[in-house]
Amino acid sequence: MKLKILIVAGLLAAVPAVAQPQAWAWDDGTVPYVQTPMEIVERMLRMAEVGRGDYLIDLGSGDGRIVIEAAKRGARGLGVDLDPNLVKFAAESAGRAGVGERARFEVRDIFETDLAGATVVAFYLLPDFNAKLLPKLLKLKPGTRIVSHDGGIADWPPDERLEMRAPEKPVGVGGVSRVELWIVPADARGAWSSELPGHGGKWNFQITQKYQELDINVAAQGKDLLVRNSRLRGEEIKLIVTGIVNGRAWHHYFVGTLKDDRISGEVTVSDGNNKRSFPWTATRAR
Repeated sequence: MKLKILIVAGLLAAVPAVAQPQAWAWDDGTVPYVQTPMEIVERMLRMAEVGRGDYLIDLGSGDGRIVIEAAKRGARGLGVDLDPNLVKFAAESAGRAGVGERARFEVRDIFETDLAGATVVAFYLLPDFNAKLLPKLLKLKPGTRIVSHDGGIADWPPDERLEMRAPEKPVGVGGVSRVELWIVPADARGAWSSELPGHGGKWNFQITQKYQELDINVAAQGKDLLVRNSRLRGEEIKLIVTGIVNGRAWHHYFVGTLKDDRISGEVTVSDGNNKRSFPWTATRAR
């Protein structure tokens, strides 16, 4: 899965002979600079599935460890920070790590940073800053991955969440860190219709949406069916629907990819004894 990614506030452990920035400070009098433990950096990158072909942006990049570790995995990365000393230190660290061509660092305001080209975004920011970024993050290409250390994004629920102990964490009590992942959802809202000639003819789907959470009504052959579960993950949509079609009770598993006003995929139907699959294409009314 290659989706867009931005990573905020990661930090690289430097060679022992090289001077280190202190683990906790105030970078501009407003935002605290706190190093993300290396094992948390590893979990963030793993959760966001960072690899070759990705372009990661780290907002508040500190000593550069997230961008540098992403570059070691074959990704390109950009770290932005307001502190020129940290930016200089991060660039030098990337050079020493042999990834200077793939890891760039710039003195820049995180709110003025263009995120459009990223496939991954990550951060370790104060909650108010995360909330301020929300409108900008939701405008990114569907499938873009966003990963955060110890901070939600307003009322947007994460797609994945992990808590783990990190004894070297420089702030807080108990050394517990939380890593959360969001995947920018496609716009699935509206009235959709599809034809399944071998199974009920015309189907209608009415979808309302808040972030990646869907509320769906489904009807076939003039009858409402029960939507038991649904998931929207980037451009991928899945539905579990049960009900009477052609006079028999069926279980339906819809899987499709949503692009613009079209969903393309497959539906697998089963009555407990027989199973078969049909191509599934749905179009949105405009």
